[in-house]
Amino acid sequence: MADKYLHDEITPKALYLNRRQFLKQAAVFGAGLTLAACIPGAAPGSAPSSFPDEVTEKSEALNFINYYEFSLSKRSVTDLAKDFTIEPWQVEVGGLVENPTTYTIPELLERFSVLERVYRMRCVEGYSMVLPWSGFLLRDLLEEVRPLPEAKFVAFQSVLRPEEMPGQISLRNYPWPYQEGLRLDEAMHDLTLMATGMYSEPLSKQNGAPLRVVVPWKYGFKSPKAIQRITLTADQPPTLWNALAPQEYGFLANVNPAVDHPRWSQATELRLGESERRPTLLFNGYDQVASLYEGIDLSIEY
Repeated sequence: MADKYLHDEITPKALYLNRRQFLKQAAVFGAGLTLAACIPGAAPGSAPSSFPDEVTEKSEALNFINYYEFSLSKRSVTDLAKDFTIEPWQVEVGGLVENPTTYTIPELLERFSVLERVYRMRCVEGYSMVLPWSGFLLRDLLEEVRPLPEAKFVAFQSVLRPEEMPGQISLRNYPWPYQEGLRLDEAMHDLTLMATGMYSEPLSKQNGAPLRVVVPWKYGFKSPKAIQRITLTADQPPTLWNALAPQEYGFLANVNPAVDHPRWSQATELRLGESERRPTLLFNGYDQVASLYEGIDLSIEY
């Protein structure tokens, strides 16, 4: 399936056809020349940000990772995850659906069109990356299982395997397994990706293999890794970080420079590989999701 966003909104066709140059130079999906309009105080139609959105070096993205199931140390996850078992793997999709189904990873890749997307990733801790993903739209999966009318939310549950994930033992006060959730309309948005690869390779174990969610307009903790269960619900599902510290980690968790974390400002971010902080963009620059939050006071909602 052709990806209209890749063709129309990331980069000229000549660059798209040159894959290596695309990965080096492509602007982030859905941003184009509208980046400046997302910066607080920028006038519509003004020049783009002086900070280019270049793809993060692969070595950085593969070795600087928040994955607390393995370790609190971002630089330790790669080594600790090397023996994590990802085959065989099944994903159960159920709850308030007409057609509950259990998939293997090969079945998912066969049934749903695989796309390539270059997305910003903004961590709640104040750092960011630009990553080239491959995967399929969560919407396509949900449409196949057919949500019932009463379904309003989508809950994700990651794997519980303490014998392979030492953080699930050392962090005993965490409500494992990792759980996250989205509103159904957020899950059905064209930006929401079920990622199976990164940097034109299968997803690495430390980056969430074999299957993770990517929601680029939200803080990174809303993109859970190693997904084993997807459940549609009528009520807002519990999430790990919101359960641990609800005053610091809200359910929506949209990237918003105007709403600080209780312990630090969110007005700027540090892109991996850079030395100068840059302005944080509302919705991480993906202003096409703004209509999802009409009527919500974004100056206080977190």
